[in-house]
Amino acid sequence: MTRQRLCVLGASGSIGTNTLDVVSRHPERYEVFALTGHQRVEELLAQCLQWQPRFAAMSDVTAAKYLRARLREAGSRCEVLEGPAALVDLAEHPEVDVVMAAIVGAAGLPPCMAAARAGKRLLLANKEALVVGGALFMAAVEQGGATLLPIDSEHSAIFQCLPEDRGTWGQRVSHIVLTASGGPFRLRDPATLSNVTPDEACAHPNWVMGRKISVDSATMMNKALEVIEARWLFDLKPEQIQVVIHPQSIVHSMVVCRDQSVLAQLGTPDMRVPIAYGLSFPQRITSGAAALDFLNLKPLTFEVPEQARFPGLFLAWDALHGPHGSTAVLNAANEVAVAAFLAGQIGFDAIHRVNAATLEALVPALDLDASVDDLLALDAEARRAAVVQTRALRP
Repeated sequence: MTRQRLCVLGASGSIGTNTLDVVSRHPERYEVFALTGHQRVEELLAQCLQWQPRFAAMSDVTAAKYLRARLREAGSRCEVLEGPAALVDLAEHPEVDVVMAAIVGAAGLPPCMAAARAGKRLLLANKEALVVGGALFMAAVEQGGATLLPIDSEHSAIFQCLPEDRGTWGQRVSHIVLTASGGPFRLRDPATLSNVTPDEACAHPNWVMGRKISVDSATMMNKALEVIEARWLFDLKPEQIQVVIHPQSIVHSMVVCRDQSVLAQLGTPDMRVPIAYGLSFPQRITSGAAALDFLNLKPLTFEVPEQARFPGLFLAWDALHGPHGSTAVLNAANEVAVAAFLAGQIGFDAIHRVNAATLEALVPALDLDASVDDLLALDAEARRAAVVQTRALRP
């Protein structure tokens, strides 16, 4: 068996580390060719020493220089590249077969576009590539002949419930239902959310994730971004996407067919399951996740998401119905707002106010054939607008 050469973008994050855990169980199938990170040098150093990739890259130049020096001291022959362009180079490298796109935020768009255009097997955990890139990104996938496999547990679940022939999806599907855990504040009085601390917001009841994604889960902005992602992944109208709260995180999402049959994918809340599926599709390999014990499974419940508690969720449909580029504005505003909250500059409840105010203040005027540079310029403009909003809301 010829081993698949893997590039992990965002290797030191939770998706990256889970990817390497799955790969460790199948050394005959996969070779770690490249690992990338941003500033977490110690984590990437440890991974490089364990996996001995041919290349490592850090988007932060200072961090890359430090990593290079540490690897030389350790006698490693791993070549260290630096800067955002290095991530693009590795994502499209001719010797790479599989790209795990696990960078958080709009920074993941350029390497994801590069991997798509180069025709890679692209495991997409970076939802912002579709939230920001939308039609442009999907066109790159088609033009490059890439195999696009969603890694978010919800989108992987939908993909697993659909037939392999994408051309038949529109004939079969009435709508999809994305499930959400409800995060740590599902039962908390909305009037008390202004007092939430970053540590409380990051204490997810079911999943172990990075701090930014954990905050998004607490506000349900992660689900808003997933609604936008699903619109492009599955070529759906916004009205064909529903969200329900499912606190147990066992049913990962559902497809409602035109005949009203409902197809669902179930499993333990473990990201290694969709990662293993993406790596091995259309086959199946062991993931390391625990099996569901149906005889001892707690009751599965479903709830309507309350707008008073999760107002950010409903911005997804507003942005999808807005001018082209509105979803990119929403994503940029949210990244700025969450960073400000984690830094103690604004309250938890102000995240939504920043997002909504930025979306209202900045009406994009992009052409439908806007380029990546156009989208990144809009992203930068939206971030500046969001900073203005956060300053206005600082206590």
